[in-house]
Amino acid sequence: MGSKIKFSGRPRLTHPLIREGDGFRRASWEEALSVVAGALKANRAKHGDRAFGIFSCSKSTNEMNFVAQKFARVVMGSNNIDSCNRT
Repeated sequence: MGSKIKFSGRPRLTHPLIREGDGFRRASWEEALSVVAGALKANRAKHGDRAFGIFSCSKSTNEMNFVAQKFARVVMGSNNIDSCNRT
């Protein structure tokens, strides 16, 4: 499935993969991000703004949680945001 490096004894991917049929093929970052953006856009068009949500982790930094909620609200048009920080 392509070149891999070991991290903590487990193989890690070194490039993006795109599912094709029953397998995966190597892709550039531009192509992979385009596929993901297209899928998010199609899901939003089919199911509306409320079909997307984000759940963040308390181990994430405040800055990462801020970026995640901005993405959800501004890019995806969703207020479906939750975090275990409140517990």
